[in-house]
Amino acid sequence: MQRYIIGRVIQSIVSMFVVSVIVFALVRLSGDPIQIMMPAEASKADIELMRAHLGLDRPWAVQYWRFATQAVRGDFGRSVRFRRPALDLVTERYGATLELGGLAVVIVIAVALPVGVYSAVRRGSALDYAARVFAALGQAVPPFWLGLVLVLIFGVLLHLLPTSGRGTPLHVLLPGITLGWFAVAALMRLTRSSMLDVLGSEYVKLARIKGLPERRVIWRHAFKNAALPVVTFAALLFVALLNGSIIVETVFGWPGLGLLVIEAVDSRDYPIVQTVVLFLSAMYIGVNLLVDVLYAYLNPKIRYSP
Repeated sequence: MQRYIIGRVIQSIVSMFVVSVIVFALVRLSGDPIQIMMPAEASKADIELMRAHLGLDRPWAVQYWRFATQAVRGDFGRSVRFRRPALDLVTERYGATLELGGLAVVIVIAVALPVGVYSAVRRGSALDYAARVFAALGQAVPPFWLGLVLVLIFGVLLHLLPTSGRGTPLHVLLPGITLGWFAVAALMRLTRSSMLDVLGSEYVKLARIKGLPERRVIWRHAFKNAALPVVTFAALLFVALLNGSIIVETVFGWPGLGLLVIEAVDSRDYPIVQTVVLFLSAMYIGVNLLVDVLYAYLNPKIRYSP
């Protein structure tokens, strides 16, 4: 077990290194931020002076080494556009993204788990059919299209909900539903599949033969044993929703990390793009590491090298 944990930690470190190299290279292939920063009447000498001041005149290897060593110390550079530390801007916007992702998780768990369980228990019923249709459609509908439809219906036609910005609890409803839509369908499908596997097992049949109440059979015996893959998926769900918030925040003008990184890409703000991507990647890799270790600890069927 200890050897497995050490191996997974090393894999996580290597993954972060690979992500940092890819992000560092891609943002520099997108264009020169100095051309955006400097006024149109700036001379070539002024442009070169600013490029030297930011260290963008050095070879990529030197730039990356400087970026990596500073990032380890928590210094991700200053925003080219806002002239402020990139990490400060990211932490300011993180609260809005966390609020959006939190609502999406609540929606997903409150809808997907009970419907998935009931769909498996009442296999072949009208609800089961409706749940399967929703799961298929939910995973097929693009989030940006769903967001536009919700804006059209609840904002333009009915005037019931605000469609952009962040001010009141009502502002988060439409983007929260849009963000959680795909995850509801995915978790519902996984829950139903896991429950169907367990409901046909011998220990569930034995519990029913003993005359245990059906509710207890379903939740204490069946769901408890079907929950491991569901819990694993749910643990990664929150970080996945944060990563998927970029499109949703852009559609609804939600002032979170997604909108920040879109604005940064548009203005070629290297430090912001790198900080946001590395921040979200570190969260995803870290949670994935914890889930793998927890899964190995809880599941006795898994055999790892000692």
